[in-house]
Amino acid sequence: MTTVGTPKRLVEILTNRGELMPEWAGAVESVDRALFIPESYEYNGRTLSKSADEDRWKHFVYANVPLTTQVNDGNESDGYQLPTSSSSMPTIMLEMLSLLDVHDGHRTAEIGSGTGYNAAWLSHRLGDDKVATIELDPAVSQQARQNLKDAGFSPLVVCGDGLAGIPEAAPFDRLICTCAMREIPYAWVEQVPEGKIVAPWGNGFFSASFVTLDVADGVATGRFSGYPAFMWARQQRPGFGYLSDYLHHRDESTETWTTVDPTVLHQDPDAKFAVAAQVPGMWSIHSDADDGSAEWTLWLLSDDRLSWASVDYVPGKEQFVVEQYGPRRLWDETESAYQWWDDEGRPDRERFGLTVDRQGQRVWLDTPERVIPGF
Repeated sequence: MTTVGTPKRLVEILTNRGELMPEWAGAVESVDRALFIPESYEYNGRTLSKSADEDRWKHFVYANVPLTTQVNDGNESDGYQLPTSSSSMPTIMLEMLSLLDVHDGHRTAEIGSGTGYNAAWLSHRLGDDKVATIELDPAVSQQARQNLKDAGFSPLVVCGDGLAGIPEAAPFDRLICTCAMREIPYAWVEQVPEGKIVAPWGNGFFSASFVTLDVADGVATGRFSGYPAFMWARQQRPGFGYLSDYLHHRDESTETWTTVDPTVLHQDPDAKFAVAAQVPGMWSIHSDADDGSAEWTLWLLSDDRLSWASVDYVPGKEQFVVEQYGPRRLWDETESAYQWWDDEGRPDRERFGLTVDRQGQRVWLDTPERVIPGF
């Protein structure tokens, strides 16, 4: 008997992949994902509607894929469509929960309620009284509360600024953040005095990292891992949109050359991490030439839209043309960060760590005493 389009299918997929840990199997098997998915959602550029094609709608609901449940913060727009809320890929949810190392009895805070599906897993495992979740968007928060109620769960659901944590329910043993962060708030450290924090971390140039922090004596310290893709905390959202929104004053740009191959910056996650950690407030766009030349351009764009840079890749060349404009010399900053990483022997990301204390956050290499440039 086929399991496609049923709750058993998701369990089957995760089991076959070897990623359904025993301690979370009960939650995955018992909590029906369909109760947390709206009547229509977006997946892979398509809108799936339950009323139009329920079988197709169910197919992806019970698949190991992320489903976009909101764009543009819920506002109507014919312009750039930015995903702003979702139901995460179940394997990524399990990866985060594995890093969180939850045990029975742990009081757990979730930053970013989303659909409520992750909070339901936590409530099933720990009990409603051990779980608190917070969501900034009132409409998303209300829907999460309703979804949880429909599924038979009643954790504390708060509508508010997750960067402040959930002080009314603190202290916690664990804190999980389901949106990407540029800076870990110290309020989280204070509310998890002797526990663990897990969050996606980075900036617009490279955000595909989990940071797992152990908290003790008012200081959180930990390492980076994984390759997650999460929507941003709205309070820390980097630049986004079309290149034309950021590109201006091209006739006033300066032109130079570089011997740094932009392919490394585009493809090597360790290089991208090292640059992102040192160069804040920047994101990038990769643009292929349309003439079959295999040439392409890496655009570097400041979040404030005041500065930009480009480096043109041409196959077989050892030097590459650079253009820059604005108060920040984005390529110069990027090249300097890259050169530091290269001079250090191109360390992989797992050698880096993060410390968060009352003074802020600092990225370090190998030991907390070796703080990298920029911090």
